[in-house]
Amino acid sequence: PYEAEVNLLLTSNEEIHRMNREYRDVDRPTDVLSFPQVEYESPVDFSWAEAHERDCFDPDTGELLLGDIVISLDKVKEQAEKYGHGVRREYAFLIAHSMLHLLGYDHMTEDEAKDMETRQSAVLEHLNITR
Repeated sequence: PYEAEVNLLLTSNEEIHRMNREYRDVDRPTDVLSFPQVEYESPVDFSWAEAHERDCFDPDTGELLLGDIVISLDKVKEQAEKYGHGVRREYAFLIAHSMLHLLGYDHMTEDEAKDMETRQSAVLEHLNITR
């Protein structure tokens, strides 16, 4: 229901490894990290953001600050080759996956994982970005 802002950082395996270790206590590089700005009772429930307007909305533009996405350029190239599709498709997949995290979705349970996979596939199909 809002215009939104997302920050995207494209970086190296070394830098995402450092961030993964610092913020998640995981000592390895990863393909993508998501840093949501909004807390959710359930996915896309913006009631918390509305109650914390000062922290969640840009005072100049009024846009909802959803959060940050960090992507390893090295992993994008590596995974595109590994899975036999283009770099464009890998970027789109990682951004769709991360955007779902920024909207409150997760994949900690089997049902959550299935829901995220369905949503990711729908986004990629809508954009006509396939393997």
